[in-house]
Amino acid sequence: MVSDGGEGSVYGFRLSSVVPATVTGEDKVHGLSNMDLAMKLHYLKGVYFFRREAVEGLTISDLKEPMFEWLKLYYPTSGRIRRSESGRPMIRCNDGGVRIVEAQCDKSVDEWMAMEDHDIHNCLTYDQVLGPDLAFSPLVFIQLTWFKCGAMSVGLSWAHVLGDVVSASDFINMWGSIMADHAPPRSLGTNPTSPKPQFHQKLSQKPFSLKMTHPIGDHWLLPRANHPRMGTRYFHVTLDQLKRLLSAHSGPHAQSQPFQLLSAIMWKTLAKIQGESEPKIVTVCRNSYGERGDDEILKNAMVVSRVEADIGVAEADVSDLAKLIAEKTVCENGMIEETVGGDDGKSDFIVYGANLTFVNLEEVKLFGLEIQGHKPVWASYSIGGVGDEGAFLVLPAPDGDGGRTVTAILPENQLAWLRRELKDEWGIA
Repeated sequence: MVSDGGEGSVYGFRLSSVVPATVTGEDKVHGLSNMDLAMKLHYLKGVYFFRREAVEGLTISDLKEPMFEWLKLYYPTSGRIRRSESGRPMIRCNDGGVRIVEAQCDKSVDEWMAMEDHDIHNCLTYDQVLGPDLAFSPLVFIQLTWFKCGAMSVGLSWAHVLGDVVSASDFINMWGSIMADHAPPRSLGTNPTSPKPQFHQKLSQKPFSLKMTHPIGDHWLLPRANHPRMGTRYFHVTLDQLKRLLSAHSGPHAQSQPFQLLSAIMWKTLAKIQGESEPKIVTVCRNSYGERGDDEILKNAMVVSRVEADIGVAEADVSDLAKLIAEKTVCENGMIEETVGGDDGKSDFIVYGANLTFVNLEEVKLFGLEIQGHKPVWASYSIGGVGDEGAFLVLPAPDGDGGRTVTAILPENQLAWLRRELKDEWGIA
C-alpha cells in the first residue's frame, strides 16, 4: 500500500470565483440563528471521487457554467459575514462569490485511495477559515482535482455557520441536478433578520454539549495552542460486518440500530484507551428533517443531545451503551440557543468535541451528486474545528454496499490505538 506522498502530489492550484446568475444586491441579509452561531468555529469538508468515465470530455467551463444558476438559488453562499450595530454576525448577500479551486494530482485515483494516511484527503479540499478579514472571506470553496488517470474529485469546504451536513450535501447535489438540466424544485427562503428564539422560562442548567472558547474576534479559528494535534481516519463497516455486529450485540428486548451500535463500539473502545479518564458524558447529534421548512435549504437543524453513563463504559456491554444512546438522550438545543443568544451571538463556542461527539448522518443523501449520470465511487465528510474530546461521524457507505463509513476525528495519539483496537476486537479496519 502507498503510505505517503499525498501532499506533494497535488499541485498547480488555480483560483477563480463564480457568482449568482442575477444580482442579489447588498440590501438583502441572511440572518443567522443562535444555533448557526454555535457552529461558527466549525467547518465541513466533503470529498467525492469520480471515475474517468464520469468526467470524460468535460472541461472546466462545462463544470462552472451550471454554477451561475446554482448560486442564484443559494445566493447566501456567495455572501460575506458582516456585523449588525449590536455586533451580531449576519450574512450580507452581496454576491461576493464562491471560490473555485482547480488542481492536478500526479497519482491515479486508485493509488490515492489506497494511501494509509487518511489526512491527505485534506489536500483535496481547500483549507478554509473565515477571517481575520471577515468581509472578504468566502463561505464556500469547491476544489476540482484531476488525477493522472483522468478521474476527478470534488472537494467541498463549507462554513458550518451556513448550515449542517444536510444543507451542504443538498447544496452540492443540486449542482449535479442543474448540470443535468433538471430544474430546481424550489427557491431559497432566507431570514431577513437575526432570529431569536423565545424562552418561556430562564434555564438554570448550562448545556454540556457546548463549550466556550477564548474570544477569537474576527478570526473564526479554534485556538489549538497547548492542545493535541487532531487527525482523521475513515473506517468502512461492510453490510455483512454490520449484520454480524447487530446480531451479536443487540439487547434482549430491542434491536439496536447501526448508528447506536457503532457509536457504542467507538465509545467503549475509547474508554478502554483512556482508562480512568473515560468519557462518561457524550454528545449525540442527529439531523431533523422535520425542523426544516419547505423553503429553508440553509439551516443548522441538528438535534444536539447529551447522554450520561452511570456505568463503567470500558467494561459495559455495547448493547447497554447502545440502549443509552437510543433511550437516554437529553435534548440541549434550548439551552444552547439561550446560551449563545445571551450576548447576541458575540461569544465563541464549539459543539463538536466539547464532549466526545457522535453525529448521525445515516440519512444524508451522500451519493446524490451525479455527473453525466455517474455517482461517486466514494464520498465522505469530516469536520474542522473539533475540540480535544473528538468526534465520530456515521455515514452511509457507497451505493449498493449497505454498510457504513465512520469518520473518526481524534487526537493523533489516540487514532493509532483506536485503529488497533477496532481491528483486533471488532474486525473493523
